[in-house]
Order: sequence, then structure tokens, then C-alpha cells
Amino acid sequence: MSGAPGETAAPAEGGERRATLRGALAGLTTRGRSFLAAGFAAAACSYVLGQDDLLRVGLLLSVLPLVCVAVLYRTRHQVAGSRRLAPARVPAGSEARVHLRVDNVSRLPTGLLMLQDGVPYVLGPRPRFVLDRVEPGGRREVSYRVRSDLRGRYPLGPLQLRLTDPFGMCELTRAFSTRDTLTVVPRTEPLPPVRLSGDTPGYGEGRHRSLALAGEDDVIPRGYRHGDDLRRVHWRSTARYGELMVRREEQPQQPRCTVLLDTRRVAHRGAGPDSGFEWAVSAAASISAHMLERGFSVRLLTDTGDTVPGTDGGAGTPGDFADTAGLILDTLAVVDHSDEPGLSGAYDHLRGGQEGLLVALLGALDEEQTAVVARLRHRTGRAVAFVLDTGAWAREPDADPDGFAGRLRLLREAGWSTVPVRPGAALPDLWRMAERARTGAPAGGQAGA
Repeated sequence: MSGAPGETAAPAEGGERRATLRGALAGLTTRGRSFLAAGFAAAACSYVLGQDDLLRVGLLLSVLPLVCVAVLYRTRHQVAGSRRLAPARVPAGSEARVHLRVDNVSRLPTGLLMLQDGVPYVLGPRPRFVLDRVEPGGRREVSYRVRSDLRGRYPLGPLQLRLTDPFGMCELTRAFSTRDTLTVVPRTEPLPPVRLSGDTPGYGEGRHRSLALAGEDDVIPRGYRHGDDLRRVHWRSTARYGELMVRREEQPQQPRCTVLLDTRRVAHRGAGPDSGFEWAVSAAASISAHMLERGFSVRLLTDTGDTVPGTDGGAGTPGDFADTAGLILDTLAVVDHSDEPGLSGAYDHLRGGQEGLLVALLGALDEEQTAVVARLRHRTGRAVAFVLDTGAWAREPDADPDGFAGRLRLLREAGWSTVPVRPGAALPDLWRMAERARTGAPAGGQAGA
């Protein structure tokens, strides 16, 4: 959850105070201005006609709106507002609830209050609430729901509070400067457990290997800690360092997975929640979350060669799962098309050596980019490619119907496990197809509408 702390305004001084007072007088309603004008007119008539009773009536009519202005002006700076999101990160198509709270920190009750919060049109209509008077020290809480089918980061605020007096003489607006951000992340789907990484040492089911298998001389000891098992005491190091040393626990080698997302503008057609690009973004989120749950160290890579900060490199710990998953989802929430002509940026980033399992979500490929993707295979331990049939996604006739199948064949010859993706395809089904493509089993038909 995230929240905006309540605000109270500091008293204005000098010219600023005079300006705020003029602003308060500008808040007089038509009724208030009419009362003020009638009061001045009655006072003038009483002077001309010599009627003292008329002067009293004029003073009453003039003072009433001015008193309302003074009370509201003071009350406006004694009202605190806050906002809280539950939750602050939601999948596309899901709802989040925004809680608004108003506190009266003055010794006087407020008049009628109207709350209005700033909300982008994508999240729905601007919410408005009318609250009755709030007693001294009291509070009021209201809430509303927001929902978006489009991923992104959406600002909420500022919160505006309109105060009115019981007589309807004056209306003043108080705007709070604090804002919150609602992050709408791509939808994720649970994936079935399959073995895409094979039996490569250090990956998949056989990944847990000891770092101290080379022999007694290769053991890296550490100092004894209270509670350590005395059977793990390393006597040779104890004699060398003059203090009690123990052998380190066997450290598992954590498998790695790189998720490559093709964001090239020229590789995708169409826009909106049902476009192929949005499918690829959601698939990248689902695959990343799935591999993190299986204990992989996941890195998100785009065609530009950019990686998600904090996920590039070595193994993490199980406690980093939530942080890494949140970091990847936050990045995918705002990822957009790139102007890169090809995938050379990703190739340059991966050419350092073995990268473990590589899962690529690719758009349209020409002959040149197919060759680049084929070379990527030699930089990884196992490679799986989900290739979008962009012509089917755009619902346009493919000028080269044999070209798509031919590019998939070239990738398979290079060692990729390829899965074609067409509209209506369910990612869990494609995930199983990727396993069958790895083992060479029949795919059982093409998934898609």
C-alpha cells in the first residue's frame, strides 16, 4: 500500500496573506455577493433617510457573508487530507481501491465538504464526494475504485477539497500537493512445470552442485559462529589462523534464465490490449514470474541491450524473489516500442558466454534478423523462441506465407526450440509445446485461433 500524508497549510505572512484573503473574498457565491451589496445599499439608505434601524439591517446583511468568509478561510487551513492505495500495483484489467481521508484538526466544525480527486481518464470518471459537517477532531473516510485495461503508471491527485458554509455565502477550494502513482502491470498467467533447460549441469533439476567437490584443499573456511556444528570444524585452517574455523555450507549453483523481449516497432503491428506486442509483454511477465518461482535467477533483456537494473548478473537468493519480480513487472508496465532496426544490441549483450536458459519473445523477422537470432543460440545453454505471426495478429494477408515457416525452420536448424504464436493462443499451451519442441515430440497441432 502507499499513502499520502495529510497536509495542513502554514499561515501566510505579509503580501502572501493579503493575497490569500483576496482569494477568500473571491470565493463569495452569488448569494454572498447579493447579501453584501444589499447590506451596503441599506447602510447608504439609512444615512440618507436617517433611519437607524435600517443601518442595523445593513450591518447584519454585510457582516454575515464576511463572517462566513473568515470562518471558512480559517477552516480551510485546518483540514488535512490523505490518500491510500490498496494495492499500489495491480495487473491490467484488475481493480484497485483508493481510500481518501479528511481530518478536521481545528476546534470548530466544518461546513459542507466536497471532495474531488484527480484521476486520468483511462482509470475512469473523476470521483466526487459530498460530506456533511465534520466535528472538531473528527474524520471522514470515503473510497472509490479505479481500473485500467492498459498497463502503465498513472498519477492520482491532487486532492481538492471544496468547503461551503451552512448559509451558502462562500465556497473555498483547498488543493493538496501530494500525489500517488498507480502502477498497472501486465497480466500474468500460471504456467505448468516443464523442463525446458534439459539436463545441462548447473541448470534445471540437476542444478544443485557443491562448490567444494574438488577436495579438502579447495574448501574455503570461515570463522566459527555460535551454533555451528562442531563436526564441520576445519582443523587445518584452525591451526593456520589460530582460531576455530569451520567449513562453509555447500552452496547451490543457481540456474540463470534470460527473457529476451523484442520491442522493435518494425517487428509488431497493431496496438491496444489485444495486439501482439501486448501479448508478448504479458508473456514476458508470466515467464519471468514462473522462472523466479522455480528458483532461477531471471534477467529481462530487450532488443536495445538494456536490462532491468538489479537483475543483470549472478544468482540471487530466495528472499529476493518478490523484489526481483516487482522490478521486472514495474519495467514491463512502461515498456514501449523501440526504434531499433534489429536485434544486434541484444546479441552484443549476450556474447560474453553461457547465459543458461534463453527465452525469446520475437516479432516479425526478416532474413538478416533471423541470422542474428540463430547466432544468439550459441551464447546460451538452451534457447526457446516464441515467434509471433504478425500477419495473423494484424489480420492482414501475408505477402510471403512460406517465409514465416521458413524462418522457423532456420531457427530450429540453429538449435532453437521454436513455437509459433497466433491470435487466441494460450500461453500455458504454448509453454507445453515448447517442451515438446525441445524433446522432439510431435507438437500436436498449432495453437491459435
